[in-house]
Amino acid sequence: MSYTRMDRMTAEDLAQEEPLPVDQLLEQLISQLETLRGLPDGVAEVDRFTHSLQTATRCMRDRSGAETVVCALLHDMAYTLAPCNHAEVAAALLRPYVSEENWWVVKHHDIFQTYYYFHLQGKDRAFRNAYRGHPYFRACLRFCGRWDQRSFDPVYPTEPLDTFVPLLREIFGRPPADLVIRRD
Repeated sequence: MSYTRMDRMTAEDLAQEEPLPVDQLLEQLISQLETLRGLPDGVAEVDRFTHSLQTATRCMRDRSGAETVVCALLHDMAYTLAPCNHAEVAAALLRPYVSEENWWVVKHHDIFQTYYYFHLQGKDRAFRNAYRGHPYFRACLRFCGRWDQRSFDPVYPTEPLDTFVPLLREIFGRPPADLVIRRD
C-alpha cells in the first residue's frame, strides 16, 4: 500500500486490503467471550460466560437458525469492554454478518431485559414499550423471554463452547455485508 493518508488512497490500495481470515476472527471472538469467565452476574450463581452458553443452548434447543444461536451466544460478549452499552458494541461486531432483525435484537436486548428488574429499583418496567410497533419488537421479546432472562440456572444442562464453534464458523465465514445505514 502506498498511501499515508486515506484521502490519497487509490483503488489499487483498497483492493490489497483483505478481511481478517475467519480462523483469526473466530479466535478473537472466542477470546473476548472467554473474558466473561468468572465474571459474576449480579446475584446469580452463573458467570456471564456460562450465561452466554446457556442462552445459546436454549436458543439452539428451540430449533432457531445458526445466525440466531450465534447472536444468543455473543449477545453479552462486550460486557467487559463496555458494561454500560455492551449490547450496542456486540451488535456492531455482529452487524456485517447477521440479518437486520438479529442485529436489532442484540442491540436492544439490554433495554428489553429491564422488564425483569426495573420494578425492583422503583423504575418503570415497561420501558421497552417505547419500541412497541417496531417490526422486531416481538423478536426481541422472544429472545429475552425464552432465552436470555432464563439463563442464570446453575443446574441447566448447558452445551460447551465447542458445540457452537461450527455455527460461529458458518456465520463469520460469510463475506461481510457492505456497510449500510440501518434504521434503528
